[in-house]
Amino acid sequence: MALFSSLSEKFNHIFSKLTKRGRLTELEIKEAMREVRIALLEADVNYMVAKDFVKTVSEKAVGDEVLKSLTPAQQVIKIVRDELTTLMSSNSQKLMVSPAPPTVIMMCGLQGAGKTTMCAKLGAHLKKSGKRSLLVACDIYRPAAINQLQVVGKQAGVDVFEKGTQNPVKTAKQAVEHAKKQGYDTVIIDTAGRLHINEELMRELQDIKKEVSPTEILLVVDAMTGQDAVTVAQSFDRDLDITGVVLTKMDGDTRGGAALSIKAITGKPIKFTGIGEKIGDIEPFYPDRIASRILGMGDVLSLIEKAQEAVTEEEAKALEKKFRENSFTFDDYLSQIENLKKMGSIKDLLGMIPGLGGKIKNLDIDENQILVNKAIIQSMTKEERQNPDIIKASRRQRIAKGSGTSVQQVNQLLKQFEQSKEMMKQFKNGRGFRPKF
Repeated sequence: MALFSSLSEKFNHIFSKLTKRGRLTELEIKEAMREVRIALLEADVNYMVAKDFVKTVSEKAVGDEVLKSLTPAQQVIKIVRDELTTLMSSNSQKLMVSPAPPTVIMMCGLQGAGKTTMCAKLGAHLKKSGKRSLLVACDIYRPAAINQLQVVGKQAGVDVFEKGTQNPVKTAKQAVEHAKKQGYDTVIIDTAGRLHINEELMRELQDIKKEVSPTEILLVVDAMTGQDAVTVAQSFDRDLDITGVVLTKMDGDTRGGAALSIKAITGKPIKFTGIGEKIGDIEPFYPDRIASRILGMGDVLSLIEKAQEAVTEEEAKALEKKFRENSFTFDDYLSQIENLKKMGSIKDLLGMIPGLGGKIKNLDIDENQILVNKAIIQSMTKEERQNPDIIKASRRQRIAKGSGTSVQQVNQLLKQFEQSKEMMKQFKNGRGFRPKF
């Protein structure tokens, strides 16, 4: 699901009406801002946040510079984008690092927010930048919580420190001492959660904080809970003085209320978002990129980063050479399919392309077609993958049978492959290349 799809759709509708009018009057802008306010409230944005946001935008949008410009609608949209960015921005967006290792990150939150999995995701994310993290199991109350941390830690390739059901404060202290001796530069503590905030929970968290002096205290909240997430953040911040927030389930039916309200209400930044169930589904929170995506302007930088993560520089150079030499094979095609899968949902990727955000909501994209094409290619012999020209009728029937598909589907893939090779010729001539999957 595209990020904040409902809010994005409403904003696109509001601003599309403005762009059709050419010059704007103050009354037209105020009417648009009234609709923006309603859209924000329907997205479960805090009432005062929505009110102040619209007031600020309105004051800037009805100035002479906007009303007398040749493109007033674009000016208004820019003001909205800038104010959305400001609303979510903070000077402490990045993780703080302790001057004397290890950096201790204390993760807290209510049960069900995805805290334990997020600990492993954060460890995996830091591992990409060369950090050596240690996950610490301090949730001794929830059944199988320690085991869950060990499982997700293994998936992330990050070590786990656990001492069974001994006092969590003692475990946290021992973990930090172990990290110092063993050369870990980051300690991520998975603390206990509760279904509801209570005095016992907060006392234990305060004791852990006092014992290990964490560099970061990150609150993990479910983005789908809207303003409830803001209320939870206020409570944890009051008792623990959190340093930041991690929003999980941003790939779900997220209306946007939490993301657009938390920093304004608590003053604490959102540092990361969980965007899926896989260990790699974590992203740093970039307010400017989120604002652009909400307004359907795309997010090219995130798209580029996803591509860089999926394809190494060596692979990119090797592929470029094949483009030049026109020696692209089905093995290369299969490799590109795998890389595309690593980047995530095709619909989400298209949503990052400027101008497509609001147009793909009802687009029927068959994600399973990638798996179908993969099955067909894997049913080919090595010779057939290297030289598709030899795949005549009898071979096509065998490939279809072996892949559980139809001859028509095999023919379709072969046609797509030929179209891709044709595009390679255009690439050689400097006219660009876009592979079709």
